[in-house]
Amino acid sequence: MNFLKYVLSALTLSAVALSASASPADPKTGVEYRTLAAPQPTESGKKIEVTEFFAYYCPHCYAFEPALEAWVKKQGDTIVFKRVHVPYNDSVLPQQKLFYTLDAMGLLTDKLHMTIFEEMHLRHNRLDRDTAVFDFVGKQGIDVAKFTDAYRSLGVAARQRKGNAMFAEYKVDSWPMLAVDGRYLTSPSMADEAAKSATTEAQLHAEVLQVMDHLVAKAKAEKK
Repeated sequence: MNFLKYVLSALTLSAVALSASASPADPKTGVEYRTLAAPQPTESGKKIEVTEFFAYYCPHCYAFEPALEAWVKKQGDTIVFKRVHVPYNDSVLPQQKLFYTLDAMGLLTDKLHMTIFEEMHLRHNRLDRDTAVFDFVGKQGIDVAKFTDAYRSLGVAARQRKGNAMFAEYKVDSWPMLAVDGRYLTSPSMADEAAKSATTEAQLHAEVLQVMDHLVAKAKAEKK
């Protein structure tokens, strides 16, 4: 019994020490972020590649978008920002193809990106059928015939396959999740892992963006 008490006490002290030494402002690998065992290739040259793994149907991705958009703008030319729409099931395929088609056509502005989120989460249009997607883009003033051709093209299918492959290679298990320079992964829940102090999503967002600041600076230093 005494030995058991000793073990439990040691574990408690270890947890306290970990909590004290790790925080969003001073993140540690294995706590507020993960370091990939196998670094993934990037295409950003001397800049830092930041990739968000997200889904339009995800309410947490929708809630995170304004804070993330502001953070990306603050980075300026330091980073190259990309998105990957994660796979899930057949009902998500039209949403994925909507994202990759707009991206391929150069039409995916921040405003339209948020409009798609709002279409799903405020107007409850699930965009889970091709016809629903075509109707939606037509209402945005997009040439539906050109969009449909791109939507059904081999190029968009290739973009979708590449995104799905990245999803698997990065071992993404929740979203939104953010990858930095092909080496580091973090998310709102991971950023609060040690402190467990956040009581709102806004606080989670602030914490993960602190971790992102650290990881971008770390990746930048490692490129020198």
